Amino acid sequence: MPNISNRGRQMPESPIRKLAPYSESAKKKGLKVYHLNIGQPDIKSPKIAIDAIKNIDLDLLEYSPSAGYESYRKKLVSFYNNQNVAVEFEDIIVTTGGSEALLFALGSIMDANDEVIIPEPFYANYSAFSAASDAIVVPVNSTIETGFALPPISDFEKLISNKTKAILICNPNNPTGYLYSKEEIEQLGTLVKKHDLFLIADEVYREFIYDGDQHYSVMNLKGLEQNVIMIDSVSKRYSMCGARIGCMVTKNRAVIAAAMKFAQARLSPPTVEQIACEAAIDVPASYFTEVINEYRNRRNTVISELQKIDGVVVTAPKGAFYCIAQLPICNTEHFAQWLLESYQLNGETVMVAPAAGFYSTPAMGLNQVRIAYVLNQQELIKAVQILKEGLKEYSQLF
Repeated sequence: MPNISNRGRQMPESPIRKLAPYSESAKKKGLKVYHLNIGQPDIKSPKIAIDAIKNIDLDLLEYSPSAGYESYRKKLVSFYNNQNVAVEFEDIIVTTGGSEALLFALGSIMDANDEVIIPEPFYANYSAFSAASDAIVVPVNSTIETGFALPPISDFEKLISNKTKAILICNPNNPTGYLYSKEEIEQLGTLVKKHDLFLIADEVYREFIYDGDQHYSVMNLKGLEQNVIMIDSVSKRYSMCGARIGCMVTKNRAVIAAAMKFAQARLSPPTVEQIACEAAIDVPASYFTEVINEYRNRRNTVISELQKIDGVVVTAPKGAFYCIAQLPICNTEHFAQWLLESYQLNGETVMVAPAAGFYSTPAMGLNQVRIAYVLNQQELIKAVQILKEGLKEYSQLF
C-alpha cells in the first residue's frame, strides 16, 4: 500500500474535536451532553445577514474575484476605520474563514523549517497550519499564575534564531481569554522591528472584551506597516461560524502579492456568504452591546461556579469566550473521555477540551482544560455542577 506523506503523519489532531466520537456515543445512549469544548456560539446570527441570503436575486452563482468582492472589501474598510484601524481595500484579501487567512499568511512568508514563535497555550490549529506550511512552531510559555499574560520579551528574544520569521499571537486569546495590552503589543512591535520579523495577530475576538479595556490592533503600530499581518473572521463577531468568511489584512504589498497567488489557486471565497457578511456590517451597535453583555454574564457565571470547586484554579478572562481551568487531576484527556464514556448525572454529562493539545511543549497542560462559555447561564451552571460531581467520583476511582 502506498505511504502517506510525512506532513500527513505530522498533522496534529484537534484537541477540540477528537473526542467527538465519544460524545456521539453518549448521545446515542440517550444522555444530554453539555458542550463546553467548542467555540460554537448559540447567539443568533444577525437578521440582516440571514435576510440578505433569503433575498438573493441571482440567476447564476458565479465565482467571486479571488481577493473577494470589492464592495465587501470596501465595507470592511469602513468597519475597520470605525475601529480606528486605517486600511485600504487593497490591503484586504477575503478568505474562506480565518483559517485560510492564516494559511495564506504563513504560506506567503515561511519557507521549509522556518520558525514561528507563539505564546502557549495557543489555538491548536496554529500547529496544523504551521505543519501545512512546513514551518516549525517555537513555543514561549505563559502561565496560569500570571493569568496567561504575555511572557517577558526576554523570553521571546532568546528563542530568536536565523530561522525565525515571525511571531504569532491571538488577541484576545484563544484558549486563555487573555487580552494583550497596548504596552504588550508595542513591546512585541519593538522586538519584531529590531529583528526584522513579521508579527501576525489573530484578532477574530476583537469585539469580545468585558471590563472596559480597549483592544489595540497590531495595525496601529507606527512604523511597522511592512511587518504586521492581521487575521480576522466573521465567525465569532456575528455568530456566523458556518459562513466561512475571513480575511487577511496587511500593508505589505509583497505579502499581498504572494497571498493572491494562493487565493487564485483556490479560485475564490464563497459567493453567497460574502453577500451575507457584507450585509452584516450594517448591524446596529445595539447588536454588539447585547451580545457582549450576554457573554460578560456568562463569563462571570462560569468563573464563579468553577471557583467553588475545591482544587480548581481559574482566572477571569478579559476577552474572547474561553478560559483555561486547572483541575486537581493528572490527566484531563483521560478524564474528558471518562466523562463521556462512563459518567452521567441525572442523564446528563459534559464535554471539555483537554488543554494539552493547546501546548506545543510536551507534558504541558496535562491537568488543564479549555472551557468555552457559549451556553446560556442556566446550562453553564448545570454543566459545571456535572464537572464538579464528576471530579469527585473520578478522584475516587483513579
